[in-house]
Amino acid sequence: MRQLTRRQAVVLGASGVVVALAGWNGEVLADTKATAEEIAKFTGGKTAEKGKIAIELPEIAENGNTVPLSITVDAPMTADDHVSEVLVLADGNPRPGVARLQFTPLSGKADAAVRIRLATTQNIIVVAKTSKGALYTEQKLVKVTIGGCGG
Repeated sequence: MRQLTRRQAVVLGASGVVVALAGWNGEVLADTKATAEEIAKFTGGKTAEKGKIAIELPEIAENGNTVPLSITVDAPMTADDHVSEVLVLADGNPRPGVARLQFTPLSGKADAAVRIRLATTQNIIVVAKTSKGALYTEQKLVKVTIGGCGG
């Protein structure tokens, strides 16, 4: 069995850092175009109006692997008028789509709490669709630190 020299160990370690920085699977972070395309697919190209959505998200997330997110949409939940679907996007993740939630009048209210994974500091965008075709949107910036040391 051949022993690893110190020089080989340093090269191997540096290669690992390069792979980690580039991303193991070669994906790059989403851009605003990819995020806009996801929103357009969800809304059918219609413009969503601001408001009616409350987003609870920490301003600073010390661990991007598990960030708590709560969403509440202020809308009646009747058979004729209710929130039917909510799309959650993170514009700095390799794939912007984070969650897609579905509701019915039996849900009682349109709210959900999940934990999401974030690659870096970025905007969380929420788009809600109602059974009557109304669209609402809201966004919030979350700063993801690395080990609580900033970043």
